[in-house]
Amino acid sequence: MADQDAIDQLLAQAGVSLGVDSRRLRTAVALLGDGRWWTLADLVRETATSRRTIEALLRELPLEHNSGDRVRIPADQTGRYNNGQLAVISDPREVPDVLDRLETLIAKAPRGRHTLDHVAATAETVLRRAILLGTRFWLPGARLLGVGDHDLTSLAVRMVHPEVEVMVADIDERILGYIDDQDLGVHTRWADLRLGLPPSARGWADLAITDPPYTPEGIGLFAARAAEGLRDRDQGRILLAYGASERTPMLALKVQRALSDLNLLNEAIFPNFNRYHGAEAIGSAADLYVLRPTTKTWPAIAARLDRLTTAIYTQGPQAVEASASGLPGVEAVETFAPGLLAGDWPRELLPKVPRARLATLLAKPYAAAPDRVAIAVPAGLEAAVPRLLLATRARHVRVLLAGPPGDLPALASALSPVYELTAGGPVLDAVRLPLPDGGAARIVRRVLDGAHGKVANLWREGLTEAAGLTKKQARAAVEEAAPWAADVTALDLPLHRLAELPAAVSRTL
Repeated sequence: MADQDAIDQLLAQAGVSLGVDSRRLRTAVALLGDGRWWTLADLVRETATSRRTIEALLRELPLEHNSGDRVRIPADQTGRYNNGQLAVISDPREVPDVLDRLETLIAKAPRGRHTLDHVAATAETVLRRAILLGTRFWLPGARLLGVGDHDLTSLAVRMVHPEVEVMVADIDERILGYIDDQDLGVHTRWADLRLGLPPSARGWADLAITDPPYTPEGIGLFAARAAEGLRDRDQGRILLAYGASERTPMLALKVQRALSDLNLLNEAIFPNFNRYHGAEAIGSAADLYVLRPTTKTWPAIAARLDRLTTAIYTQGPQAVEASASGLPGVEAVETFAPGLLAGDWPRELLPKVPRARLATLLAKPYAAAPDRVAIAVPAGLEAAVPRLLLATRARHVRVLLAGPPGDLPALASALSPVYELTAGGPVLDAVRLPLPDGGAARIVRRVLDGAHGKVANLWREGLTEAAGLTKKQARAAVEEAAPWAADVTALDLPLHRLAELPAAVSRTL
């Protein structure tokens, strides 16, 4: 039996943590095996672990005793309980090459968007976050979810801890593309957290990290989504950055109340841990919170998301203090005669037509199959448009925006396998194209028409029908052509992955 397997079995028998919070117990085992004699009180103090937990551990270990109630693991057993993976990097100066690389990556990264409250953290901050994860938690086999990652913390973690599986969910297509370009094995997912966490990210992680908009609404939403991403509800942790001016203690109190409303335990707060290029209003610094969910967190999250607000930022059209403005051109929807209205429409508009939330449209296929669907997209949610179009199975979709669509050619190119797009002012029309005759185009269409299903599954089904491959052959072909397609839906894919899909499918035929 491998050493780590033996320790895992030992912890399981003792009925103590096997997750990311097991580092302190593994340290206790290492201390007992270093040849010295230890009292129970010494172990409690050295590992900062409760007496009851250490007692449970000692009951399962093969120990030898001497006078004074001192114990240790016998010399002939120490190899079995060797904790070789406990040694970790503890200071950025130990890895100057990583720090230099991060400085270069941050300097070349896409510029921050003020409407998303982007402010870049320093390279040393990002590296210190990765180091803290390793010194505080047990990372072999762990999963980390980045709930937004403009700071590129995901890249630092993969450089310092390649054993950690990392996923990033972010609204900014440029950041997702930049992370993928570094080829460090980070899984990227598009997400507007106001509309939901990607299905492949829910219940996936052991740890989550986020540097959210510094409003009570933004902090509450990002923390709730981070908790949704945890698979280990007992031992999982959320690391959250938040800073406020020393002049505004009441604002900081409102934020802490937002976390308290989620019944999250403040396990630790590291003052001024995060430093930034900018954000001078808060001293270019922010604290780092280590939050632990409790049994009351999950019902509190459900209640928080039921009263979801889209205004979470400090600047731009979705700022907390921005005034709400109606959508122009509503009359274009009345003449359109839709069978479904998605989004926030005036109550008096077509009162007999069924309605659905944007988040509901993205979460699951609509039960009925209306021929025409009208979608209202407020200012600040334009990034969701391609996903909303893929989420509906209608023949004709009319999207009403707060203004003219931004980069229409890029949008049309990304959706060209499914839709023909035309725009007039704030109105965007998408007409579904006929099904292709066969080949790669037919498989791509199958994947995009089933946008709520897993890309790899739909792709494999298409290959077995179109190319006569066995299920095993189809699975291997997809994994080789697009390792990024595993366990993800088309709605979660960044646009650059959607653009790569036709060529990737062609390589499997």
